[in-house]
Amino acid sequence: MNVIDLFAGAGGLSEGFRKAGFNILSHVEMDQSASLTLKTREAFYFLKEKDKLHIYEDYLLKKISRDELYSHIPKDILNRVINAEITDETIGGIFKSVDKSIGNQKISVIIGGPPCQAYSLAGRARDPERMLNDPRNYLYKQYIKFLSKYSPEIFVFENVMGILTAQSGEIFQNIKKEMNEAGYEIDYKVLNSKDFGVCQSRKRVILIGWKKELTFSYPNFENIQVAKKTIRNLFEDLPILKAGEAINERDGYTKRSTKYLVADSIRETDWNVLIQHIARPNRELDLNIYRYAVEKWDTEGRKIKYDELPKTWQTQKNTQSFLDRFKVIPYDDVSHTVVAHIAKDGHYYIHPSKEQNRSISVREAARIQSFPDNYYFEDSRTAAYKQIGNAVPPLMAYHLAKNILDKI
Repeated sequence: MNVIDLFAGAGGLSEGFRKAGFNILSHVEMDQSASLTLKTREAFYFLKEKDKLHIYEDYLLKKISRDELYSHIPKDILNRVINAEITDETIGGIFKSVDKSIGNQKISVIIGGPPCQAYSLAGRARDPERMLNDPRNYLYKQYIKFLSKYSPEIFVFENVMGILTAQSGEIFQNIKKEMNEAGYEIDYKVLNSKDFGVCQSRKRVILIGWKKELTFSYPNFENIQVAKKTIRNLFEDLPILKAGEAINERDGYTKRSTKYLVADSIRETDWNVLIQHIARPNRELDLNIYRYAVEKWDTEGRKIKYDELPKTWQTQKNTQSFLDRFKVIPYDDVSHTVVAHIAKDGHYYIHPSKEQNRSISVREAARIQSFPDNYYFEDSRTAAYKQIGNAVPPLMAYHLAKNILDKI
């Protein structure tokens, strides 16, 4: 079943759908760094199929350049990634590029979710106009244009919980109405990634639409059986890292892959190249706060409040609100939601080890989101964090895709 991935980001949705057996023919993404990540992932799958993963590993280990890596990949594979913003002015050209990628093949499924900043509660809180005039409120209309042109049997539309209440619920009512007018029955639920085996509590609205003539109904995801996992399970083969340090090398792990990591496709048994285990440098003040936060979590089982810190550590004037600025990721539970703000600082994602005393690395963040260890995020450390924070967890996407396929 052929798929178009819209607003694709770093490719979390398409990674899960691909694992479930779907054929991803085209990705559309406006961010250049994320688009390069998608191309590099296409390169990975092509080289894996040709039994030439040593070329990909050489790239990861910086033995060859990105251009050299891409020189081994047919242009039509790389051209599946369309780096463009979807607007009224660009959509015609994007359709032409997608048409080249799919040729005469029928599109069965469209997946994706428009950027969520206009719908998010945090975005509305920061904007004096509460995002009322943000054009991103209406990107769903571009999504519907793809439904009208390619007429897939099924589509999956993902977004943040705030989409349900944006503009007093009017936006979501319009989305449902216009999707229905495009020829689709729809249903939606708020789903939590931890219920799909992801080591993270992350609630998202998952709307599924299907052609009115199809005999189909929203899958019962409550029947998914997953083992309980913790951050301790997730991190146990990763080496100790201090703030500002990085490990990107073959045989960088401290032990063989575990049953849990293999079962969830995070680290295959034969994968030994540890990449992007990179921790950002921190000020001594932040490290003092991290140490204090972990100590309070370990001894009292509680998260600290900003106003309880010693006065000399309080550099923010606001001590009345947003007091949960520093959060420890617990060893013996799942993580709280990883969001794109991790690209700006790591205060919300403090590593639970006092010995390491830092915020989580790029690879640790990727694992919390259930990305495989062989998944490479292009460009800078900051760009990688942003891509990870914006992504749909691939393991959640896999279960979505598998259950949709079973029902079809």
